[in-house]
Amino acid sequence: MTWVAAVARLRARRESGVLVTVATVRGHAPRDAGAKLVVGRTETWGSIGGGNVEAVAIDRAREMITAAAPEPELIDFALNDKVTNRHGVQCCGGTVSVLLEPLPVVRAVAIFGIGHVGLELARILARQDLDLHLVDSRSDLLTEERLGVLADAVAQVRVHHTPLLPEEVLAELPPGTHVLIMTHDHAEDAALCDAALRTPGLGSVGLIGSAAKWARFRQRLRTEGGHDEAAVDRIRTPIGMPEITGKEPATIAVSVAADLLRTFEADRR
Repeated sequence: MTWVAAVARLRARRESGVLVTVATVRGHAPRDAGAKLVVGRTETWGSIGGGNVEAVAIDRAREMITAAAPEPELIDFALNDKVTNRHGVQCCGGTVSVLLEPLPVVRAVAIFGIGHVGLELARILARQDLDLHLVDSRSDLLTEERLGVLADAVAQVRVHHTPLLPEEVLAELPPGTHVLIMTHDHAEDAALCDAALRTPGLGSVGLIGSAAKWARFRQRLRTEGGHDEAAVDRIRTPIGMPEITGKEPATIAVSVAADLLRTFEADRR
């Protein structure tokens, strides 16, 4: 398996890992600069030459995988018999620098409702390295032509057409997915809020709308849904930056995206 395929596999599994690259070589070494190794929690793919260099890199990579906020690291190795190594002698005669780059689990975001605001928000979030789920009950809003503005997305975009029960998508989302509810139908929004509170493992849940809308939803979630106060308080509304007050779809989208990115930053701390 190529290193590119290995990275893709880790991403698809939503597992963290480390990409190890031979950055520089002076003199003789088992592999040339550019050789790569992908390290997961229990598996590895590729090779940077075996021996002490590879073993130390794997050890350190696995320490990074379990760390809270790992940063890229550069490790230097001297390949001679005068160096005391953790995993045996390599006496090729050269020196090697190895770069370790963390491959964290990519965040996931689901936008329910790809209307004017939802599409503008998707355009912004598509520029981030995310798994981006776009969900709508209206097929005409999910056409290839309309979503063509996302053709150059950095994010992995997944489209869900749900004509009957959009809330069923919640159970299919990856653990930790941040959910943004902004459909065209208040009844659909209410059903999604109720279902989100019943779906374990989600990240933040945000609802677009006015204070009056939320007051009605809160009462319904308590009396009809049977959710306690703490559960209902998991839903964040209004979403967006309060100091950005414009009502144009693109302005609202910028505000919501900035607020979500602020949530991401808080998660790192």
